[in-house]
Amino acid sequence: MTSVTSTSLQELIDRADTRSLAAAGLACLDRCLPLLAPDRAEVLRPVWAAVARGDGGAWAEAVGKARVELDGAGDGDVDAGGVVTMVRVMLDGVPAEWAEGPLREWAGRCSSIALTLHRLYDATEAGPLHAGELRRQSAVLEAAAHGPTGLRRARELSIEGGRVLRAVVSRRARTA
Repeated sequence: MTSVTSTSLQELIDRADTRSLAAAGLACLDRCLPLLAPDRAEVLRPVWAAVARGDGGAWAEAVGKARVELDGAGDGDVDAGGVVTMVRVMLDGVPAEWAEGPLREWAGRCSSIALTLHRLYDATEAGPLHAGELRRQSAVLEAAAHGPTGLRRARELSIEGGRVLRAVVSRRARTA
């Protein structure tokens, strides 16, 4: 199996279409959202549905509703390492406009933030959590390139990655 690098991931982002960019950014946010709002795992489901439809109006509406539902999430939490702030940047940066330029910029920023967050929870600089996130991001982009049918796989990868991150965070909290 070929290893995924940050460079090859960036190449995938550079070549992605609008729907794939939306899925890539959303998947990163979805995996990291429990760090901001652990009790609101399903709030992004309507946004995923809008991506599947490729409908700019549905996207804008679903993004707006998710922002309202997550308003104030993480406020008052101890923000060790800036984790809550980083996830908030991903959420606040979701473009309401269904357009390639803003979605490409957002997907790239989400990719970088998600990789940084995973590295923070790794035991070593080039640890398995970070490497797994690189592979997951690449797989999401490749799945999303197959259109609406690939989005189910992209969402599955996102859910799996969220579980992994939650387990690591939980384990770290227990041993702290």
